[in-house]
Amino acid sequence: MRITNKMIDRQLRTRGKIINILVRKSAEEKFVKSMHTNKKMMSRTKGKNIEGLTCTEEWISRANDGSKLRIRMYKPLHPKSHVPGVLWIHGGGYAMGNPEMSAVTYKRLIAESDCVIVAPDYRLSIEAPYPAALQDCYDALLWMKEHAKELGIRDDQLMVGGESAGGGLTAALTLYARDMAEVQIAFQMPLYPMIDDRMITESSIDNNAPAWDSNSNRWAWKLYLGDLYEKDVPGYAAPARAKDYSNLPPTVTFVGDLEPFRDETIQYVENLRQAGVPVDFEMYEGCYHGFDIICPKAEVSKRAISFFVSSFKYAVDHYFAEQRH
Repeated sequence: MRITNKMIDRQLRTRGKIINILVRKSAEEKFVKSMHTNKKMMSRTKGKNIEGLTCTEEWISRANDGSKLRIRMYKPLHPKSHVPGVLWIHGGGYAMGNPEMSAVTYKRLIAESDCVIVAPDYRLSIEAPYPAALQDCYDALLWMKEHAKELGIRDDQLMVGGESAGGGLTAALTLYARDMAEVQIAFQMPLYPMIDDRMITESSIDNNAPAWDSNSNRWAWKLYLGDLYEKDVPGYAAPARAKDYSNLPPTVTFVGDLEPFRDETIQYVENLRQAGVPVDFEMYEGCYHGFDIICPKAEVSKRAISFFVSSFKYAVDHYFAEQRH
C-alpha cells in the first residue's frame, strides 16, 4: 500500500516528513544497528520521575532461570486501596524502548482511575528473541497478582495494555494467561498492535508510510522471531495466527488507516467479535503508525486519545463497580 503525502492528515504531515529523514533506513543491517543505538540512548532515562506521580522500581525474579527483571511502578501521590492494576507494556517493534517512554500514558490512566501501573522492562529482541519478552510480561503479571495487597490493587481484575509491539504483547499475553489459567485479565488495551508476521494484508505490503513501514516491520519480526522466522510461528508470538479467541477479555483498540497494522488490527477485532468478545474499536483517517504519540496535539490524535481514555474509564467503572474496601 503506497502512501502519498496528500493521504496524510494535514496536521501529521510535517512530523511525518521529519521522521522519514531521521529514521528511515535502507538496509536491514542499519535497522539492527539503530536498535542497538536506541537501547543505549534509552538507558539514560532509567530512574526518571514523573511529576504528580509516585514512581518506584523493583527487580523481580524470572520464573525460568531466577535472573532479574526490572519493573517500574507508578501510583497517585495519594494512593487508594482496591484500585485497578494495569500492566502496561511499552512499544518499539519488540526491539527498542523501555517503561519510562510511556510516561504520558501513565499520567492519563492514573488521572482517570487512581490505578496502579506496573511496567516491565522486558527483554528486547536484540537481546533475546521470542519467547523472552512474553515470559517477562507474564512474570510481571503473576508478580502483580501475588503482590496485589501491597500494591493496593485487586488481584482478580487486572488490566493489560500497550501500543504497537506492546499491543502485540498485550494480545499475546491475554491468550497465554487464558490458557495457563493462573491469573484473570479483566480488560485489554492492545493499541495498533503488531500481531502478524506474515505481512500478507494489503496495508502491510509495500507500505511506505512515515514512522513504521513494511521494511521496518519485516526486519523487526525477523529479530523477534529468530529461528522461527518464516516457519511455524505460534499464536503466542504472532496473535493474528491464533485459532481460538474465545474467553478473552473485553478490548479497546484503535489504528490509523495508513499504517501497516491497519488490516491485521481490523481482522483481530473481527475475530474477537466473532468469539463473543466485546470490543471498542475506531480507525482514524490519514494517520500513520503512532500518530497519537508523535503528534499528540493534532485534532485527530486528540480524538483517538479521548476515545482510548474514555473506553478505559468505562471499563474501570464497569468492572470495578463493586464497593471498594
